[in-house]
Amino acid sequence: MTTVLLSEEEQLLKNAVKDFADQQLAPRAADLDQNPEFPWDNFKGLADMGLLGLTIDQEYGGSGGTTRQLVLVVQEIARACAATSVTYIAHLSLCMQFIDTFGTEGQKSQFIPPLAHGEHVGAFCLTEPGSGSDAAALRTTSTRKDGTYLLNGTKTFITNAPEAHTLVVLATQDRSLGSKGIDALIVEGDSTGLTVNPLHGKMGMRASSIAEVVFEDCPVPVENRMGEEGEGFRETLNVLTSSRISIAAQSVGIAQAAYEAAVSYAKQREAFGQHLADFQGIQWMIADMATNIEAARLLVWNAATLRDEDKPFVTEASMAKLFASRIAVEAADRAVQIHGGVGYFSPMPVERYYRDAKVTEIYEGTSEIQRVIIARNILRSEGVG
Repeated sequence: MTTVLLSEEEQLLKNAVKDFADQQLAPRAADLDQNPEFPWDNFKGLADMGLLGLTIDQEYGGSGGTTRQLVLVVQEIARACAATSVTYIAHLSLCMQFIDTFGTEGQKSQFIPPLAHGEHVGAFCLTEPGSGSDAAALRTTSTRKDGTYLLNGTKTFITNAPEAHTLVVLATQDRSLGSKGIDALIVEGDSTGLTVNPLHGKMGMRASSIAEVVFEDCPVPVENRMGEEGEGFRETLNVLTSSRISIAAQSVGIAQAAYEAAVSYAKQREAFGQHLADFQGIQWMIADMATNIEAARLLVWNAATLRDEDKPFVTEASMAKLFASRIAVEAADRAVQIHGGVGYFSPMPVERYYRDAKVTEIYEGTSEIQRVIIARNILRSEGVG
């Protein structure tokens, strides 16, 4: 169900990814959740379809394509296996997109092709134990010496880190400069002085690997810096704003999965001599779910379209993430409620959707941060603040 009008090319892409997701991703999702491990088969399947390089310059091995195409792909992946969509977004929308947007010709030629072909895994290292939402307060340092940066510090909650060959790392040369002292560096996963400590115990998205990354005098060539010195934070804001569209699309996918499960169960389950779908209370839940998901989908589509047309989209991306993540949580909650007691237990997929959905309100800018961004931009546009 969607009122979004797709071009023929977009519809063909959506259908192809939906078939792949239904046949390959969905059947593995429950087992990956119960026995968490990096979804290598899913990752390689996405690579074989050319999806790891979507939106990335074809000159460097990418597949080209638009943000609108990307959100269609993310929605279908997340609908089938949300954990795989996290792996996909961190690899493509954060790591690869950063290098493609701000890397030099040499950096792109060296690092993007193996990422686009699925030979290497990418990660993005921003969050630290003491700086989450306040990203400019990061403490990881980069000390320049003889053509090399020596990295020291700790990053945490880094998706794909245990498998990553290529990491985009944010570090500061001078904390007194605040956001203006931050650089973005490309670090290879086998660098000396780099230690990866896998983290366990996540509530949801369990098959998406995550780790603490520790740097102890980790050498990084100066030529691995993207942009000029001190531009890393500005570059990061650019990439995060774009990636929020992907997280919003992911949220729509999770919500869609919960909605479809709720509708199917309501049609089959009988109580008091009739199907659940015959009760007005259940009908109202389903009507609200359908309406909210469609609204979220349109917000995502609008933000993606603006980005493709090179128009301002910062506010729209935050609106899409704020609303879609809330709807994902609400849809999963309603789906469990409609299933009743059985929905509280695995292997019912709605139990997994419920756990997976929550993090969409937290990572890549909490809902509270999105509200700050939206309000600030609105007030500035009205000549206030």
